[in-house]
Amino acid sequence: MIPAPRVAALALLFLAPLVSLAAEPAVKAEAKARAKPAQESTPNAAGAAAKYKLRPGASGQICLDCHGDFQLVVAKPFLHTPVKTRNCVACHSPHASDHGKLLAVEPAKVCYQCHAKIVPAAPKSTHRPVAEKGCTACHDAHASQNKFVLLKPEGELCASCHKPVVEAAAKARYPHRPLAQTGCTTCHDPHGSDKADHLLKAAPPDLCLACHKTSAPIFAKAHLNYPVGKADCTSCHDPHGSSQRGMLYDKVHPPVAKLMCAQCHEAATSPNPLATKAEAPGLCRSCHASMLTAMLDKNRVHQPVLEGKSCLTCHSPHASKEAALLRSSPAKVCGNCHADTIAKNDRALERHAPVDAGECGSCHDPHSASSSFLFVNDDRIALCATCHDWTAHSTHPIGAKAIDPRNKNLSLDCLSCHRAHGTEHKKLLPYATQTEMCVKCHEAYTR
Repeated sequence: MIPAPRVAALALLFLAPLVSLAAEPAVKAEAKARAKPAQESTPNAAGAAAKYKLRPGASGQICLDCHGDFQLVVAKPFLHTPVKTRNCVACHSPHASDHGKLLAVEPAKVCYQCHAKIVPAAPKSTHRPVAEKGCTACHDAHASQNKFVLLKPEGELCASCHKPVVEAAAKARYPHRPLAQTGCTTCHDPHGSDKADHLLKAAPPDLCLACHKTSAPIFAKAHLNYPVGKADCTSCHDPHGSSQRGMLYDKVHPPVAKLMCAQCHEAATSPNPLATKAEAPGLCRSCHASMLTAMLDKNRVHQPVLEGKSCLTCHSPHASKEAALLRSSPAKVCGNCHADTIAKNDRALERHAPVDAGECGSCHDPHSASSSFLFVNDDRIALCATCHDWTAHSTHPIGAKAIDPRNKNLSLDCLSCHRAHGTEHKKLLPYATQTEMCVKCHEAYTR
């Protein structure tokens, strides 16, 4: 009989997601219901002994006869159930296998023999490590010093991938209590969610209402008696923590900061209190009239300004982590419409620094401009010269008097030879070599 391997295969012990300590009984009942099928389907040692006709008492113990150092593993405080019951053959074949480490089935399916429902059948969001690397990205297949056989304590494990979020939450002057006290899995399912994006166990506001009672007088007073129980709490509040009181995002729209909700919304006592008094951009004009006038005076206006939700397409009306109340980082906001440009730049080997940093506004005006492509400067050479002194490395003629030999209607400028976002070639050139580019105009030197 071939002994079981020293190194374990994929195994998943996280039988059911953690449930918020403050969650409703229905949520806890759902978690128990999800865990039950996995418990019932776990292979037992007695069945394995009968299947392989093991001698009495040999199940598990016979493996330890060769794998003596495994005693150090089983001495850890948290054991995977098959290890705890000495049921090695639940995951490994004792004789031979087509898979590494004598796994009984292919690695991706080992854990799902017992934990078939750990990821919802039709998830709205799936944890990337689960989808790409499998269960052992977070869990030890045999035993661990941490609950749920996690490789590291929960907060430290989450920080392995989500370091900026975890660090910002730790430094927050006003931390979100569930995160600080019970961890990320209070609100997030670590495997997958069929309820909401971002692995949330429920979509806001339902998730928030599990802990926050909107009928409480102190809650109603803080929200000026507006019925916010039907609103998305994360439009104003940072769910991880903030430097602002009430966990508002760091950048707050002045009317919100001054508790002037009625400046934009109907009165709290009206039949439709959450409705705005007008639509954007008309509503925005009441405060930003000069800005809107300047936008519309330009020759070219950015399409989102004129269509759809107008200002609200890119800006949050309440609060944001980003400057100018952007709904997300500039690259993500721009990527909502210009996904092909963002994707192309991600594939580029040589990238223009502002684009790589997601600073689209360094070259383009997000609202309007009198130049093509909404450049912030009509003179493209002057725009590039903001960062690059082209005269320091080149005497090639450019400017209005330098006509492009390839097109007599164009003059030569920086973009005649370089691409503004990124390419697969050095110096942002559109061709593999400088010679190959030059002969497009200087045909006499073609070899």
